Amino acid sequence: MADTALETFLRRDRVIVAISLLALTGITWLYILWLAASMGATAIMPASGDALSGGIAMDMGTGSDMDMSPGAMASMTDVAVRPWSAATFAYAFVMWAVMMIGMMTPSATPMILLYARVGRQAALDDKPFAATGFFAGGYLSAWVLFAALATSGQWLLEEALLLTPMLASASRILSAVILISVGLYQWTPLKDACLRQCQAPFLFIQNHGGFRRDAGGACRLGLLHGFYCVGCCWALMALLFIGGVMNVLWIALIAILVLAEKVVPGGRMLSRIAGTLIVMAGLWQLAAMT
Repeated sequence: MADTALETFLRRDRVIVAISLLALTGITWLYILWLAASMGATAIMPASGDALSGGIAMDMGTGSDMDMSPGAMASMTDVAVRPWSAATFAYAFVMWAVMMIGMMTPSATPMILLYARVGRQAALDDKPFAATGFFAGGYLSAWVLFAALATSGQWLLEEALLLTPMLASASRILSAVILISVGLYQWTPLKDACLRQCQAPFLFIQNHGGFRRDAGGACRLGLLHGFYCVGCCWALMALLFIGGVMNVLWIALIAILVLAEKVVPGGRMLSRIAGTLIVMAGLWQLAAMT
C-alpha cells in the first residue's frame, strides 16, 4: 500500500513541482531574513569584504549621536571605501542571486506549473519532453545573470560613495534619478512587450516554437522567458537601492508588485499607476533639495 501511495504521489508532477518551488522560495527567504538580521546587528564589516556592506567601512561610534539621513550620509567624510576583492564580489553576488530567486520564483510559478502539466500529458501520450527542472533552471539562470549586473552596480555606487552602510541611497539626487527613471520605464513600449510575454504563459510557449523535448531546448526556452521577465522587472529591482537592499519589507513589497502585475487582471494598468506614483516620489525628492 505504501509503495502504491508513493507511486500515485510521484505521478502528480504539478504537486511535486509546486512543493519544490515553495521549498525553494522558503529557503531563499530564510536566507534573506538571516542576511537582514546580520546587517541590523552590525554596521562595521571586515576588510576582507562581505555582501552585506561591500567595501564600505564606517566608524559608527556609539550610534547615539549619528545622523543617518541621506543628506548627512552623503556629506560624511569618515567613510572609508575599501577596494572590493574577488571574495567581496562573490559574497555580494550570492546575496543578489538568492534575493532574485526568492523574489521571482513566485511570479514564475504559473508558467512552470503549466510546463509541468503539459509535460505530464505528453508523457502519457508517449511523446515526453524535457523535465520541468530544465525549464525552471533556464528561467532562474536569467535572474542569476541579472544578479551579476546588480552586484556590479552596487560596487560602482559604493566606489562613488553613493550608498550608506545599509546599502540605501546616500544622495537625494541619486534617489530622484532612480525613482523617476524607474517610474517612466513603467510606461515604455519595452515594458509593455515584456510584460505581455509574462502574463500569458501558453501564448509565450506557442509564439516561441512550443515545448522542447531535449534538455538544452527546454533550458533555452526557460532562459528566454527569464530574459523577458528581466526586461519587465529590472527597473523595479533598482528600487532596492532606495529603501535598502536588505530591507525585508521593501523586498517583499517589490516582490508583491512584480507578482501582481503578472497575475492580477488589469496588471498593466497597475504597473502604470505604480510608475506614476514612483515618478511623483522622485519629484518629491528633487523638491526636498530646494
